[in-house]
Amino acid sequence: MGFLDEMASKAIGSVMGSSNNPIASHIMDAINQQPGGLTGLMQNFHDKGLGSIASSWVGMGQNLPISAEQIQSVLGNSGMMQQLCAKAGISPEEASSHLAQYLPAIIDKLTPQGKVA
Repeated sequence: MGFLDEMASKAIGSVMGSSNNPIASHIMDAINQQPGGLTGLMQNFHDKGLGSIASSWVGMGQNLPISAEQIQSVLGNSGMMQQLCAKAGISPEEASSHLAQYLPAIIDKLTPQGKVA
């Protein structure tokens, strides 16, 4: 297991209580498949005007919440959303809800030093 895989597993485990949660695993896969990885994902949020929210997940302070609708506005037509829906067998609405719930904490755990690597 590589360093990034180990970090991802720890992030999922700390967010979800278990690294075996399929939705969390699918979210991590989708982040890794995203063009530019985590950096590319963060850029999407900045490009869509939600950079301050996404930056809070990376920073050392409190994570700002995001709604399923905001997730949909950033990732609705993205390959990440399509991949998550296909792998998890869920609708885009369900995927947006899961992403809104888990993405802030997952990104927070993937950036323990307050920086996107």
